[in-house]
Amino acid sequence: MPVGTQATVKGINQRELAEELDARIILANTYHLYLRPGHETIQRLGGLHLFMSWPRAILTDSGGYQVFSLSGLRKIHEGGVVFQSHLNGDTHAFTPESTVDAQLAYGSDILMALDECPEYPVSHEYARQSMQRTLRWADSANRHFLDRTSGIPARHALFPIVQGSIFPDLRRECAERLVELEADGYAIGGLSVGEPRALSLEMAEATQALLPRDRPRYAMGVGMPDELAEYVARGLDMMDCVLPSRNARNGCLFTSQGRVIIKHARYKDDAGPLDPACSCYTCKHYTRAYLRHLFQAGEILYASLATRHNLHHYLDIMREMRHAILLGQFPGYLESVRARSVQL
Repeated sequence: MPVGTQATVKGINQRELAEELDARIILANTYHLYLRPGHETIQRLGGLHLFMSWPRAILTDSGGYQVFSLSGLRKIHEGGVVFQSHLNGDTHAFTPESTVDAQLAYGSDILMALDECPEYPVSHEYARQSMQRTLRWADSANRHFLDRTSGIPARHALFPIVQGSIFPDLRRECAERLVELEADGYAIGGLSVGEPRALSLEMAEATQALLPRDRPRYAMGVGMPDELAEYVARGLDMMDCVLPSRNARNGCLFTSQGRVIIKHARYKDDAGPLDPACSCYTCKHYTRAYLRHLFQAGEILYASLATRHNLHHYLDIMREMRHAILLGQFPGYLESVRARSVQL
């Protein structure tokens, strides 16, 4: 899922996302939109789909990750978390119920339950306390969600989030307890927060085996292009990450031959396409030399062209995997990805 934190995927417009890249679902951020322009404003303006002119599905996270990233600006209590806005210092509170209300005001298709995302590393004892708090919040959020949506004609889904840091026993306990909620889908949170990549994959594997196979399973905040197949191989269905758009803006482009750091002098006179194997608009119309020139000159067009390419690359990988699964060829596809990663 392309990440549209502020109701926009930076560097690309909604028409390009839907018609050119065929993105079926994007992610928006509850915390940032709650602070600006506000969930009540978005609701008055017709909901997030209308507000940002996006005709397809929207998933909103709970805001928990952003709040817990504030460190000294927030205080956790049993009922939720009190925090100060990073914009102006105003004090706000998130509870399991209020974050459901905010996301319903957005009109989100998929909502996330409020969770505590602990830093890495943490002790087993703190991770257990945090995980148990996440379980209590998930139960409160689920009961409130079912109550709020019983009279709403539109279809919404609430995903609770599995936590437990890097401890397999806590991950398994959390997953087993959350399954009791019989939710429409489940997320695995607390990945890509500084832990080694091998541990991230290990936690995903330890968790997904306990989650229902007939419900979507969502790995939050992952990953690099060659890691996507590894998560799918471990039973994950959905992923989001800021890497394709953020790295694009910073001059890192993902191609079938590996990463291209476009500012390097070697591309100054390179008249070839960014990726000869790619059919995206950027690769069909512009050279590496031109992209380098735009980046060096600080031109806005660079961010747009680079973002279109990186998102196309990621979504193309997902399409390849879906195709391989349908044909019963995913194991072979995975081996080819691993072999290519070693070569690169």
